[in-house]
Amino acid sequence: MKIAKSVNRLGTEAVYSIFAKTKKLEKQGKKIIDLSLGQSDFKSPKHVVDATIKALKDGHHGYTLPNGIIECREAVSRKIKSLYNANIDPERIIIMPGGKPTMHYAISFFGEPDAEIIYPDPGFPIYESMINYTGAKAVPFNMLESKDFSINPDKILPLINEKTRLIILNNPNNPTGGFTEKTIIDKLARGLAKFPHVAILTDEVYSRLIFDKKEIPTLLNYPELYDRLIVLDGWSKTYAMTGWRLGWGVWPESLIEHVFKFCVNNHSCVNTAAQYGAITALDGPEDHLNDMMKEFTIRRKLIVDGLRSLKGVECSLPGGSFFVFPNVKGTGMDGEEFTERCLQKAGVAMIPGTAFGKFATNHVRFSFATSRENISKAIEKIDKILK
Repeated sequence: MKIAKSVNRLGTEAVYSIFAKTKKLEKQGKKIIDLSLGQSDFKSPKHVVDATIKALKDGHHGYTLPNGIIECREAVSRKIKSLYNANIDPERIIIMPGGKPTMHYAISFFGEPDAEIIYPDPGFPIYESMINYTGAKAVPFNMLESKDFSINPDKILPLINEKTRLIILNNPNNPTGGFTEKTIIDKLARGLAKFPHVAILTDEVYSRLIFDKKEIPTLLNYPELYDRLIVLDGWSKTYAMTGWRLGWGVWPESLIEHVFKFCVNNHSCVNTAAQYGAITALDGPEDHLNDMMKEFTIRRKLIVDGLRSLKGVECSLPGGSFFVFPNVKGTGMDGEEFTERCLQKAGVAMIPGTAFGKFATNHVRFSFATSRENISKAIEKIDKILK
């Protein structure tokens, strides 16, 4: 069989290959501490689960509109208003089966041969994968230029030219945990005003997982960008609902018809009962999120202090998400060597920095969305093999 060349341009996520390795080692009787997964160890809130079960019992098990039930879109609109004081018409909101469809559709709309798309490196690997798939030129901006991994407008704006169709932003950043302050986003927005032909995809899926009582400088607070702004968010990280496959996108009015058609051709609609649970998550109490962030704050300090105690390892304090992205060059290994050695010799799983881009050769990503006990044991085991 001869398949389309574009299929061979698709990449993947290294987390799945690491996951396969850990399972193989576990079958051999080895105990692995997995700090690779971007998934909270907290359970989905009980009131959300109960609301979803009730929806099923009430008969909400059929097809819905491809863009999501109006009640769910209205709930997203209310949440955006309460969090950011931004008025977003529910008709501009599309409920998606997770966050990736918003990436897929947005990049597909603007990516084609002879076009250019700018994206963060290190960054979520599906950005580059989808850009390559469309045939567009993937143009990375280096997230390592700043010691705290924040977005740097001075590195992004000079990359824009007449071929640039889309810029992808991610704040807080996966894999680095870097958080970009409002003053920097203000500067970037002013710079983007000079390039009205460029669309913007901002991935804000970690927008509620921010430390030190700081708030996300969401691009939803820049109405002058609305005619070319796509905002990606969802329930997965905030409400510990990764497996529910629930996300939303805020789109420019001019693209709604196209998104609608992509939904029809791709996934038809999002799970109906899950959408009712999603409404309850947005409108309900946030004790679960508050408790989760208190625990993540403790874990963040535990893992950063632990990594900094290791010989040859440097680690910045992440401003958001549940990831740390230490530099391991001082150990005499690059990120891939460090990852493999830690997995095979210490029984600790992580992701090499090269899984997130070419600029992260000497880094690795740890997730601290696991127990304090696991974090402490992992640090202890790594310390032993380094000594």
